[in-house]
Parts: sequence; structure tokens; C-alpha cells
Amino acid sequence: MRFWLGGYTARSAGTATGIGTLLAGDADDPLAGGQLRFAGDAAATDGSPSWLAAHPTLDVIYAAMEDAGTVRAFHRTGETSFVPLGGPVAAGDAVCHVAVAPDGGSLVAACWGDGRVVRMSLDAAGRPSAPTLAAAAGVSDESDSTGPPGGGIDLAQAARALRAAAGDQYAHLVPDYDAAEPEPVAPTVTDDAASPVSRAHQAVFLPAGLVATTDLGLDRVRFWRTTPEGLRPVQDVALPLGTGPRHMVWHPSGHLYVVTEFSCEVYALAADITGSWRIVAGTPLAMGILPGDAAAELAASRDGEFLYAGVRGSNTIATLRVRGAGDSLTPVALADSGVQWPRHHLVVRDTLLVAGQRSDEVASLTLDLRTGVPGRVRHRVEAPSPTCLLVAR
Repeated sequence: MRFWLGGYTARSAGTATGIGTLLAGDADDPLAGGQLRFAGDAAATDGSPSWLAAHPTLDVIYAAMEDAGTVRAFHRTGETSFVPLGGPVAAGDAVCHVAVAPDGGSLVAACWGDGRVVRMSLDAAGRPSAPTLAAAAGVSDESDSTGPPGGGIDLAQAARALRAAAGDQYAHLVPDYDAAEPEPVAPTVTDDAASPVSRAHQAVFLPAGLVATTDLGLDRVRFWRTTPEGLRPVQDVALPLGTGPRHMVWHPSGHLYVVTEFSCEVYALAADITGSWRIVAGTPLAMGILPGDAAAELAASRDGEFLYAGVRGSNTIATLRVRGAGDSLTPVALADSGVQWPRHHLVVRDTLLVAGQRSDEVASLTLDLRTGVPGRVRHRVEAPSPTCLLVAR
């Protein structure tokens, strides 16, 4: 099975030289449990293609060039070769994620450095253009916002909801925000180090023309509606202060799961009958999380029964089970990832592939399909500063 690798180049203190090629067994194997092999660059780049996304129908992939603040498209010219398609398109400072619309007509880029969420149109050949900046965090119609008046974070309500969802075993880990009712705080985008700063980190296309984005700095999940003119803000859902929502997974049950980088938790969000989104569940990733750990990627098993979260620092993979109608999350295990700084991972049926950014390698772990727990490393291969894995079609 073949994969494309995003990575950090020398311009980002990494060792990659472009978009890499990874093989798990033979290129046409349907599974990823075979011997791993790094097969060099599919496209050389000057900057750092730290995130990759594929066009749904064309042989085109998109790279978030994090160091340059641009998005670039690459057209496939051979089995393992790509060439640039058009020029770079400006997105924003430290653009770290790109998501392509299911219809292939647009993409959304998220920028960690300045909090920008940018929509770009894609032409018939897949070239991006016409970047349109979405409304900054905190700017939306009052009727579309959630939480206390003024858009602030109701920490007491969030803490009570999370404690109830976590159950007796984990309730004590939830910060005691409801001991006294705090005054609502309205985060704003600012350069003041003492104030929250907007840091968009991921976009996910949802059914019915919705897009969800995370704001790691302002502890929000933002919902948008796609329009020909760009993204229209619909609603912001506030997570507890300091959690740092990073990446999300859309679940067939209709729930959106969010992993938080700073607090190492997973929250479940769902829409009620009116279409308003809210937190319905949440849990710590595991009991073995260490001080200074930072969660990274979140991925689901093929059947949606398990979630897998990478934890940098302790270099582990947390397994959680999805129960009920998708509104119940239970920690299952915390396993060694086999790499240093597990920046990204993919689930391919019974195999978990993990990109170790700081150990310059990719490892494969076998998943127990009954318990969902990853086993020991089955294969590993040296790969330069990998930050993203993308299945090659």
C-alpha cells in the first residue's frame, strides 16, 4: 500500500526535502501490515509541506506550506511523481491544515499562527485561487452564537456537563470551575500575551453544507455554512478554558469528536433538534497522561467503535471506545506509539501507522480488532521529519 508523507524541511528545522513516498508492503496491497519502506520524494519542495489533503476525484494533492504561509497544489504525473499545479496561494501565518470539500469545488485552510480560516476556490483542474478570509473568532451574528451573553465561555456549565459524562471514575480530573460561578470571559484576537490568541488548527467538512473548525487558542469549535461568497459563521461552541481543541473526527452517529491538545481529553459534540451544537460527552484520554503531554491527531477505527489519540511527550496512543448512540466515550488503554513525538497517525483496518516527527521514522502497530488496543511495533522505517500520512489512491 502506498502513502504520501508530509514533513518539515530545513526551513522548519526538519530533515525532509519534500513530499515523501511510503510503502507498506507492495504498492497494490489492500492492507498496510507489510514491511515499511521509504521510497524518496514524490515532489521536492523548498518549504515544509506539513499537511497533505487529496482532491476527491482528480490526481491532485494539496500541501499546507507551513513555513511559507501558503497552500500549494501538486498534480500527479506518474506512479510516484508530482509537479506543482499553479503557484502558491497565500493563506496565513503558519498554515497547518487543509481540507478539501467533498464536491472538489473548494478547500479550507486553517492557520495556527494568526488564527485565520481561509476558503479557496478550486477550478476544473484543481488549481486553488481566490482566497477568502472568514470572519475572525468572536465575530458572528448574535442570534447564531452560543454560550453566555457576549459570546463568553460558561465554564461552570461545561465542567458540570463533562463531570457527568466522565462518570465517578474520572470526575475528579475535571477542573472545579463550578465551585463558584465565574464572570463570563469573551476571548478576543490580540497580541497581548496575557490574553487568549486565536489559533485555528483544523477544518472538517460535515453533512448539509457545514464546516467545523477548531480554534486551539480560544478553546472553541466554530461552525460555518459554505456559500458562493465564502464561509458564513453559524455558531461557536466553547470548550472549558485552557483545553486547546486541536483535531476532530466526524462519526457516522452524527457526533463530532474533538481531541484537546493541552488537557488531553476528547469531547463529543452533537446538534439538537433545532440544529444547535453542544457538548454532550467528554473524557480524559487515559489515567497515564503525564504533565507536559500534548495530544495531536484523532482517528477512528473502520467500524467507528474505537478512537485513537496520539500523545506527544509520553509518546503514546490512547484508545477510547465509543458506546451508546455515540454520546458515550470510555478510555480503554494507553499504548506505546513506538516513535518519538507521534505527530500524526492513520488507521488502515487492522494496522495503525504512526509518524514520529522527532525520531524521523514511521512505525506500524497491529490493532486487536476485538479490544481495539494497539500491539507492539510490527515494522518501522526511517523517514525524514514526518508530520502527515495520506493514503495514495
